[in-house]
Formats: sequence, structure tokens, C-alpha cells
Amino acid sequence: MDPAANRIPAVVPGAKAYRGGTHRSRTPEETLRAFLPLAERMGITRLANVTGLDCIGIPVYMACRPLSRSVAVSQGKGLTPLEAKVSAFMEAAETFHGETITQPLKMASFAELSRDHRVVDIDGLPRSRLGEFDPGRQILWIEGAALAGGEPLWVPLELVSTNYTLPQPQGSFAFAANTNGLASGNTFEEAALHALCEVIERDALSLWRLGGEAARAATKLDPATVDSALCRDLLAHYAAAGLDVGLWDVTSDLGVPVFCCAVAERSDVAVEAELGAGCHPDREVALLRSLTEAAQSRTTRIAGSRDDYVPESYNSAAKLARNRTAQLWLAEPPRRSFAAVPSLGGATIPGDLQRVLARLAAEGIGQVVAVDLSKSDVGLPVVRVVAAGLEGAYQGAGSDYRPGPRACARGLGEGEWGAR
Repeated sequence: MDPAANRIPAVVPGAKAYRGGTHRSRTPEETLRAFLPLAERMGITRLANVTGLDCIGIPVYMACRPLSRSVAVSQGKGLTPLEAKVSAFMEAAETFHGETITQPLKMASFAELSRDHRVVDIDGLPRSRLGEFDPGRQILWIEGAALAGGEPLWVPLELVSTNYTLPQPQGSFAFAANTNGLASGNTFEEAALHALCEVIERDALSLWRLGGEAARAATKLDPATVDSALCRDLLAHYAAAGLDVGLWDVTSDLGVPVFCCAVAERSDVAVEAELGAGCHPDREVALLRSLTEAAQSRTTRIAGSRDDYVPESYNSAAKLARNRTAQLWLAEPPRRSFAAVPSLGGATIPGDLQRVLARLAAEGIGQVVAVDLSKSDVGLPVVRVVAAGLEGAYQGAGSDYRPGPRACARGLGEGEWGAR
């Protein structure tokens, strides 16, 4: 066999080597060849194709990591089985890095730390209802750097770590602890862009959901205006499976494309309604992500393997109510055109990242901090992004998330269909 056949091509800095359901600096084949040998090091024991659990045919994979310190099962989706396989692997890899942080930490109060170090804008961070921030109480901090300019900035570890097995010190639970803004990639810039897009997506989706019926009615997308062949193919998959689909343009004032997709059965049986969301500088990729994530959400629900899916979420009465509410959503008339959604995608990944950062800065979101969680003995770029001023992940009335400054400034309340 020719040794060159197994050689992994070097990443060309900035270039987009792959433009399928996503934009990457390597093809899925190259990414898997580069990083799959690291599976044992990260505790990934299995990559399973679970597409056939549902009737849609949109590829979905799951990655198993039994010794996880958060969730033991990660999901991945894509336009092809290989895209979905890589997606699941990379999600498991990034969570491993978030659980096993080896970077230096500081135990200090905000008052102490801010005397000698630059600290992120505390008032702009996503908060939890489970605790109150005390500037005089000591908590753990980790150092990151501003994506625009590289200025060192310290952020609460609670917003970065995904190790949920450790006893939490006093002063914990003031900030929203989840995986929002945690991402991996073939390069640091690719991981940072992916992480930042997730943060923007959650901000936009939270504002939209908190906006209630008025926001929903004004933003429904007309599927007939979608001119992407890839997106139309996914819509055809849903139609062939006998499922109803609703699309919403939930792009916020930041001007970075974000879409929401709802999928529901036409009867009151089988799988409950599910949501998917996606954000990307390129509007086609953003819509593709929402469509594939909705399929992933359904398959994950069917598999029942996620640690964070509580038994109550499978309650028949709740499922029935959710489906009927979703059908009311889907019956609303569309008002938006796909062509009216902005698209910022360019020729390079660093260029996309800079354009997105510029959009945030134009709206007063200047502190976008990246914490590099990559490990020298692993060699897989992983980044956690914290953007002061953006909303965190609101998951429905009764959730632990406390709406932040952007939601409060709009006078947004609570009360809408379910949690994603």
C-alpha cells in the first residue's frame, strides 16, 4: 500500500477545505483520521450510527464515554453519515476537555482578583437562579484572552468547567453552568468560531423564546423561499417521513444568521415535537444546522440514552400537550423570506471569525473571551467562549436560567412552549 494514501494533509491556515453541511479546514475524512486515534485517551469507547431509530433518514450518531464527568453520551448530526460521526466524536472530545481542565486556576474574590488582574465584565455574564454572586466571596477563576486583541481576562471557572462531579465551593451556582460556548475544531480559529456561533445562537434563541407569541408570529420563515438545494433536500426528507416542519428566522440585532426548526408528528402519538437551532456566518449553513439538529433531537429522544433526559420528560400527557402546542405554532402563516436573512460567510475561517466579532462589537458586545482548553498531549484544539453581555441558554419557564441585561432591556418575560 502506498504510504501516502494514509497521510493526513496539513491544514492550510485559514482556508476552507470543506464546504458541505458545514465549513471546515479539513474534510470529515481527514478530521477523523487525524483525531480518531485519540479516542482511548479521551475515554470514547463507541461511535454508533443511530439514524435508523427514526424514520427521517437524516444521519445521526452518538459517542459513548462511560467515565464522563458530565454526560456519558454525545450526539452528532450531518448531511452524511461521516459528517454525523465526526460531529459526535468532536462533541465528546470537547466535553472531555471541559471536564479535565489542567490550566492554572486562582481562588480569589472578585474584589481581590480585580486589583491585580483584568477580569471579565461580571454584570454581563449569564446568571443562574440557584445562587447570588458575592464580589467579596472567594471562587475559582481561569484565565482567557479576548478574541479581539488577545488581552488577558479572567472568568469564573463555573462558566468554563464541565466537571459536574466535584464538590462545589461556597459561592458556586451564581453563574449558568452548562456547555454553551464549548467547541472543538481542526484549528483554534475553527473551534473559536464554532464556540462563538453557539453563544450567539443561544442568545438569539433565548431572546426569541422570551419574546413569546409576538416574536414567533413575526419571524416564521416561508420554506418556499429557501433556495438552498441542501436545505430543500432535508425538508423533503421530513415531508417523506410524514412530519410537519416549521422554520423561524430568529436572527437577533447582532446580524449573525440564526434559525430555529420545529418538527412535529401529524397525530397525537409517537415521538413528541422537537426543536433544532443553528447559527453560522453563512445563512445556508445556519439553516442546515437547525434542520439537522431537529432530527438529532428526535433521535436522541427515541434512544433515551442521554443522562440529562429525566423520566418526567417522557410523560405521555406532557408529550401530548407539547405536540398540540407545536401544531399551533406550525399552523401560523410564514412572514419572512430566506433571502432577507443576512449572510456573512467568506473565503476563510479567520475572516468569518473577524466579521462575527465586528458585528458583536458594533452592538456593544466587546468582551468576547476565549479560554484555550487544548492539551499538548492530545493535540485537538478546544475552546470555551464567554461573551459578556449576551444571554445564556434559556430553556423555558421554570428553568434555572436568570434572564440577563439584553432580555430585561426588552422587557421580555417568560412562558412559552417547553424546553429544548
